[in-house]
Amino acid sequence: MTTVAAAERGATRIADRVVAKIAAQAAREALLALPADAARPHASVLVHQDSAHVRVSMELDYPSDIGGQCTAVRRRVAQRVKALAGMDVPEVAVQVERLHLVQAPGVAQGRTQ
Repeated sequence: MTTVAAAERGATRIADRVVAKIAAQAAREALLALPADAARPHASVLVHQDSAHVRVSMELDYPSDIGGQCTAVRRRVAQRVKALAGMDVPEVAVQVERLHLVQAPGVAQGRTQ
């Protein structure tokens, strides 16, 4: 039996939709760790060789630390895609599609300016 070097055996290709699911789950995990009740994020990816460019779309509560939430999502998505798919993530674009106004307890509803 002959031994074939790893580089000559071929490569495993992970489907874009699988990487997108990993990214969406990672975004959910990042948002669950924060004190907000956001809708389920979804992700799309563009995979080129061993790197993935990710776009995450999500809805967030307002008022909240929007910048902090976006940073947490970027960080978590890059970490999880690297760990689970073995891909570098040079870009995670976060798109906030909608903000949901959250009323503080005891605050009367009215116009917000």
